[in-house]
Amino acid sequence: MLPKRFLSLTGLMLVPLYSWGFSYEAPSVTPEVGSGFEEKPGWAASSFAVAAANPLATDAGYQVLKAGGNAIDAAVAVQMVLTLVEPQSSGIGGGAFLMHYDGTDVQAYDGRETAPQAASGELFIENGEPLAFMDAVASGLSVGVPGTLRMLEMVHAEHGQLPWKDLFTPAITLAEQGFSVSQRLHTSLASETALREDELASVFYYDAEGEPLEVGATLKNPALAAILQRIADEGSIALYEGDIAQNFVDRVQSHPVRPGELSLNDLSDYEALEREPLCTPWQQWEVCGFPPPSSGHLTVMQILGILDQQPLLEAPLDNGVTSSGWLHQFLEASRLAFADRGRYIGDPDFVEAPGGDWQLMLAPDYLASRSALIGEESMGSGAKPGNPGELSVSFASQPEQPEYGTSHISIVDADGNAIAMTTTIEQAFGSRMLADGGTGLAGGYLLNNELTDFSFVPEIDGELVANRVEPGKRPRSSMSPTLVFDQESGELVASLGSPGGAAIIHYTARTLQAMRDWGLDAQEALNLPHAITLGGDVFVEEGRFPDDIIEALRERGHTVSERELTSGLQTIMRLEDGSLFGGADPRREGVVMGD
Repeated sequence: MLPKRFLSLTGLMLVPLYSWGFSYEAPSVTPEVGSGFEEKPGWAASSFAVAAANPLATDAGYQVLKAGGNAIDAAVAVQMVLTLVEPQSSGIGGGAFLMHYDGTDVQAYDGRETAPQAASGELFIENGEPLAFMDAVASGLSVGVPGTLRMLEMVHAEHGQLPWKDLFTPAITLAEQGFSVSQRLHTSLASETALREDELASVFYYDAEGEPLEVGATLKNPALAAILQRIADEGSIALYEGDIAQNFVDRVQSHPVRPGELSLNDLSDYEALEREPLCTPWQQWEVCGFPPPSSGHLTVMQILGILDQQPLLEAPLDNGVTSSGWLHQFLEASRLAFADRGRYIGDPDFVEAPGGDWQLMLAPDYLASRSALIGEESMGSGAKPGNPGELSVSFASQPEQPEYGTSHISIVDADGNAIAMTTTIEQAFGSRMLADGGTGLAGGYLLNNELTDFSFVPEIDGELVANRVEPGKRPRSSMSPTLVFDQESGELVASLGSPGGAAIIHYTARTLQAMRDWGLDAQEALNLPHAITLGGDVFVEEGRFPDDIIEALRERGHTVSERELTSGLQTIMRLEDGSLFGGADPRREGVVMGD
């Protein structure tokens, strides 16, 4: 049965279907408020659960599992619906990392975007200077070769249970019949300016006066329905070759201000990859995450490893707020980990790991030496990278630049298979270009701006930046899809991850700490307030910390200000009795469903 909380949101109605393999019922859903903070109780399930960023997407995965599909099948269905209902965050025009557990083995699948073959380290240099960030984002220059769809097809071919074609039924049905615009989509559209400049997006998401679609308005997307139907029938080749691919290229190359050079060959040559996951012992748990080009797992586990060697603080929580002492340790550990991240991590097909092995960045002795640098006073912006291993090429530290966007999906099926998948088009609404696949119909899907995850400058003082632009290279990411196991039994403990740009790392690390050490369940851990630093100023979640905590941080030398820190964490934990308990971030409109 549906969780009680979800029943309060839904009224299911039977609709005509493409009867390809399972009977999909399109729910009439009014999503929860997608801005601000609304506490959620968490959801219990006995055998399987789906957590995603929008109720319609969660429901699609739930119905696939009810029909006999597995975690991979459900992930495909969820992603296709997210392309429709959460277009600002992810979709078939972007990339993703997926962690998969089949009851025995853990696998890591890389669907990260790649730079076109015509790209160079000077991609974002204009008149000898780096472009302003948003000028680069809202352009053809920023669009990478998308990988989400090809990666999902690869994983489904290896592990899927239901036919590929069936898994597109929910998204096609909703695109044809329409769905209710959520508060979060409306708010995102209202705050956006560059999207209004795109010839297709401006007439699809805004009215004649330039006002965004209202909350509750029914939005149909016939262009996306037609594109997904082609992909359902033909496979991913429908996106990567032929007229839909040509339309993608035309949109990139015809940008009116800064056209890109992505080509048909770039699309047809794209390959999803399977990489060796990084699994790190962490007291009673083993935490498995994504290797480079993601910086997520390495940086998360550096933070947690450094914290484990700090003096143990009693009672780190007071009325749901972390203590200033623990926050100081967490922020200083973050500074040190981000210093290493900025120096060393990039696409492993282009960048050498320190000492030839990424695991050296997590060696206990190395982390002990880093932990010893933390004192009573903040080191501020003075954190320097360490030396986990020798390099044949000396890299410069990448200057700080913004990172945004993204969505996360966690699924555990009735057979014990699990996925953690973080998926993105980077900024909200990506490159602000809508592609209709050449259908001539209204709507379509958004193109990513993933190349702005590369360093805008290729070198500093004669030293190359590891994460510089190179042809065919995958930009460094912060995405941190994570699967957790019990070291003794080997059983799955949790699946989790978050959107949030570089702050994904902080959100994921803090959640892991809260679940392991503070006795919090999946939802309680997600409800905690956030605090982050990328190495300079500290940002704490607006309105969530008492004045005395903020003042205590300032007394330690931290420069602190408040801002919105809108994570989108999704977490599913397996409890001691074998049942499941899921949490969805109170800052977004996601829910968990399961039986």
